[in-house]
Amino acid sequence: MAKRDFVKDVLLGLAIGDALGVPVEFKSRKVLQQHQVTGMIGYGTHNQPPGTWSDDSSLTFCLAEMLCGKYDLQNLANMFMNWKHHGYWTAHGELFDIGNATNAAIVNLTRQVDPVLAGGNSEDSNGNGSLMRILPLVFYIQNKDINKRFQAVRDVSSLTHRHIRSILCCFIYTEFALEIIAGKNKYEAYTGACNNVNHFLYETATCTEIEMNNFRKTLSATIHELPQDEISSSGYAIHTLEAALWCILNTDNYKDAVLKAVNLGDDSDTTGAVTGGLAGLLYGWDTIPPSWLDMLARKDAINSLAARLSAKI
Repeated sequence: MAKRDFVKDVLLGLAIGDALGVPVEFKSRKVLQQHQVTGMIGYGTHNQPPGTWSDDSSLTFCLAEMLCGKYDLQNLANMFMNWKHHGYWTAHGELFDIGNATNAAIVNLTRQVDPVLAGGNSEDSNGNGSLMRILPLVFYIQNKDINKRFQAVRDVSSLTHRHIRSILCCFIYTEFALEIIAGKNKYEAYTGACNNVNHFLYETATCTEIEMNNFRKTLSATIHELPQDEISSSGYAIHTLEAALWCILNTDNYKDAVLKAVNLGDDSDTTGAVTGGLAGLLYGWDTIPPSWLDMLARKDAINSLAARLSAKI
């Protein structure tokens, strides 16, 4: 049996999920129930050709590239600025979408604010802009203890999103991914991640009980039992995490997982990306429909990046 290329699984899985959602971003669930996405299409919301990925993938690729060398948050910050100002790691050389919190954080970075202090720390700064890009960090933290894993997640999230709620969304997501990499099935991985995070939070008193209540649904280990109408797909970090977990746990292959995610509507590209990264880990990049991969923008550059990071880890 061939050795799994988890880095390629993550990068291609995430980018394809993102690209599927870009043309229908902001469309409502009701509209998409009547006109479902069934494959890779183009234009639509952002008037981009088929296979175009958004800021979700761009910033994910920046993190992956930083991890190819020395772990250096200032280097990552420099890439984020280069992305915003010069189209670095964009699909077609120019930026067409950026979240408000991410934009404000990059303004701070441009003013030479310390990267771990650049992101917003207010309760209304909990969009999904750090969750969408955090996944490659698993390859840096996978052999560290949970305290060091949490600190690395906190730091990388904080470049754009510094509130504990956003950090915890990233932490739950990466813990789930690490359980998958360890060879567990999706239900075991979800239960294991919930147990690990619950124990860590109660042992370390990392956040208040009131804040913990925001994650009651996520950390129940039963989110997949909820009906679809109790799953939101807005740009709020908790909603995106819940939607991705729900889609993963209620499907059994890559294609169905990402299509379910995109067709939830609203922030469809990010729900698709966050779901797609996990689905890539679960099922492998080679289970992605070839016709989708053929249309993916800058596929060769993504494959090259994956090969460099795989060689590093």
